[in-house]
Amino acid sequence: MNAVFEQPSPWSRLRHVFAGFDGPLAAAIVWLAAIGLVAMYSAGFDHGTRFADHGRNMLIALAVLFVVAQVPPQRLQQLAVPIYVVGVVLLLAVEFWGITRKGATRWLDIGPTVIQPSEMLKIGVPLMLAWWFQKREGQLRVPDFLLAAVLLGLPVALVIKQPDLGTALLILGSGLFVIFFAGLSWKLVLPVVVLGAVGIVVLVLAGDALCQPGVDWHVLRDYQKTRVCTLLDPTKDPLGKGFHIIQGMIAIGSGGLAGKGFMQGTQTHLEFIPERTTDFIFAAFSEEFGLAGVLVLLAGFTFLIFRGLMIAAEAPTVFTRLLAGAVTMSFFTYAFVNMGMVSGILPVVGVPLPFVSYGGTAMVTLGLGLGILMSVSRSRRLMPS
Repeated sequence: MNAVFEQPSPWSRLRHVFAGFDGPLAAAIVWLAAIGLVAMYSAGFDHGTRFADHGRNMLIALAVLFVVAQVPPQRLQQLAVPIYVVGVVLLLAVEFWGITRKGATRWLDIGPTVIQPSEMLKIGVPLMLAWWFQKREGQLRVPDFLLAAVLLGLPVALVIKQPDLGTALLILGSGLFVIFFAGLSWKLVLPVVVLGAVGIVVLVLAGDALCQPGVDWHVLRDYQKTRVCTLLDPTKDPLGKGFHIIQGMIAIGSGGLAGKGFMQGTQTHLEFIPERTTDFIFAAFSEEFGLAGVLVLLAGFTFLIFRGLMIAAEAPTVFTRLLAGAVTMSFFTYAFVNMGMVSGILPVVGVPLPFVSYGGTAMVTLGLGLGILMSVSRSRRLMPS
């Protein structure tokens, strides 16, 4: 007798590929991607090929998300150390052979293309720290947290030296989230929080004296000191360093409740808003869509973050729980820092708004992070009951 094998239909094959994908997470991605496309078209339709390039970058990010979602977390755990080591080695290579642009040495020429190694560490650091705490599961001691701090501090210090304060803050945040979720005692967290709060109060009260010419802050470079002083009082240099912040606040305020309308933003299209398709696109969005549009955007981010934290809470292992939690909170950091600096409550540090700001590397990193979240959720859903 001849055996008969039934060939699966194309639909069955496709359904198998997408089996276990997290529906609510996918809905949040579609929600924010749609807002990003609308915002970029309005802000960048007359800005060369920005809208088309943004759409292309988004498709690349979705492709990265799809590929990474197929990788089981166990495989991601095996790749943690190699990715971290390669990232740190490339950062060291930047120190010696890096390309300098606009006074910063952040890029490395590897032949076919130019890369920015610090972007790799946005994912590499939480991967490495999650791997470390997975290895130390059930036997965590103070030295384990100290070694985790060293693993975090090395790439952060190298990125700050480039200098790239924005990326350094994102890497630092992603690593600190892993350390906190791993069980860092509140007794160690609260003193740092209190010290930071006291420092902010002192800076606000003594800002005029500290921002005088010739006052050396030691821990910050001159341009970083200027950014902080400009934040405290942007009106001191309204046509120079304070221009970005002032124009951003004017645009946000002029949007009112319902906004000026799609493609009707005067601050945006008369080019008063600098970097209107990248770092300051939130100001352009707020001007045209007002408070109502901002609430819709915030609802999308809130939904994404809550869904990511639920995925982390339901993750089956320490590694997946820490990694999913850190990746999720990194989206919060991105959104909070970008909206904060555009609104004038944080210094301008060059952090993009996820899904909305123009940028190829940042978009691919976003797709990678979302792919990791999808992988963690998918592995749990496909586990045999």
